[in-house]
Amino acid sequence: MTPLLFLLLHLTLTLTCAVHVLLRAHRQPESRVAWLLMLLAFPYLGVLAYLLFGTTQIGRRRAERLSAVARGLPRPETAPGWPTNAALPPDQDAPLFRLGTSISGYLAVGGNRAELMADSNAAIARIAADIDAAQYSVHLLFYIWLDDGNGRRVADALRRAAARGVSCRALVDDLGSHAFIRSAQWPALVAAGVQVLRALPVGNPLLRALRGRIDLRNHRKIVVIDNRLSYSGSQNCADPAFLPKAKYGPWVDLFVRFEGPVVRQNQHLFATDWMGNDGDDLTALLVEPLSQIQNGQDGFVAQVIATGPTDRRAAMPELFESLIFAARHELVITTPYYVPVPALQAALCAAANRGVSTTLILPARNDDFAVAATSRSHYRALLEAGVQIHEFSPGLLHTKSITVDGHLSLIGSANMDRRSFDLNYENNILLLDAAITAALRERQAQYLASSRRITLDEVAAWSAPRQLWQNALAIVGPIL
Repeated sequence: MTPLLFLLLHLTLTLTCAVHVLLRAHRQPESRVAWLLMLLAFPYLGVLAYLLFGTTQIGRRRAERLSAVARGLPRPETAPGWPTNAALPPDQDAPLFRLGTSISGYLAVGGNRAELMADSNAAIARIAADIDAAQYSVHLLFYIWLDDGNGRRVADALRRAAARGVSCRALVDDLGSHAFIRSAQWPALVAAGVQVLRALPVGNPLLRALRGRIDLRNHRKIVVIDNRLSYSGSQNCADPAFLPKAKYGPWVDLFVRFEGPVVRQNQHLFATDWMGNDGDDLTALLVEPLSQIQNGQDGFVAQVIATGPTDRRAAMPELFESLIFAARHELVITTPYYVPVPALQAALCAAANRGVSTTLILPARNDDFAVAATSRSHYRALLEAGVQIHEFSPGLLHTKSITVDGHLSLIGSANMDRRSFDLNYENNILLLDAAITAALRERQAQYLASSRRITLDEVAAWSAPRQLWQNALAIVGPIL
């Protein structure tokens, strides 16, 4: 092929991709600019990157199946015994829960109870104990499951449960848990009678890329046992040392054990993912009557909020921004990955500017260098507005949490980055309770005690090369 034909091919491919960038619906302007810059700055490589990572398609058949399953499953609130007169959020907080309902359909429901696990090892130990006490069903969904101490502890408990006749189902992300799937643990679970599935299987990477993005992943972490208790938070099924990235360890996570009607919402979400990935029908569990304990009036209001690339666009940043704007006195946020959309950055600055004590806790050492640099490119504007920024030193702070005014909290799997906003399937729980919020706020205080506060003078003294590096990466932040 002559140089002229190479040039024509390059121009044709670049122009075609550029037109697609500009015509795609639901694309933020800064994302369009980032992709156009990528196409122009990196001949051929930019086109290849856009073809592989420029859309949010998981494949037509997958999307249709997930949509059909979600439409066909009975909603949690239709189960016999669903509480009809449990406490609902007060007027000042009701709009936040209405927003949550508009995102994934789950209603705010009272009568819930929760317990914050002491740490990652304690969470896994409690999960294993609950599996050992299970009477008829155990459901687990993890983005990452490792063949390490905690991973084997849960696998052993599943095998014991299956041996005594408990129906056990385990769903893991095909990419995040690829090493576990290829370990001896996976076939051992199957041999013991545990039903196992891979979420969003990759298969042949080249063929997969033709049908949809490989890196659209199921990032959820859900445990549901006997249709009556559930776990949610940032915890993967792994040791805190997290051996694949041990140099950043320990990974510091947060997991909460729930009882009450909100468990049925997590069960419904698990069923959607399970059946959407060719699992057996779980309808019978969803229509099982709630016990008197499950629909009791004592307990707090909570709501599952689920997001994903095939669901409502920009739902996760919209939720984050609404919680930030709802704060009147105090707002504390922990997230390992801070790559905000402009509206989220502006919301944080506005909170501090209107007098809300606003604290952002991030890891001092991040396992993603590009995200770390991009996060720090936003520090100066946050600090100038009065946001307090703290960097956690003893390991990678992986907890995703928001506490608002001492009574409202959000915990779950979603980060404040573009992957959680646009690419990953995430699960979160919004809850309204002073006691559990106080426990979460105390955990955040422990993080602060092990963190170093970043000052405006320190950021202003950063060298020009460092600022150049951070700001250059921030330009492509919308596609990180």
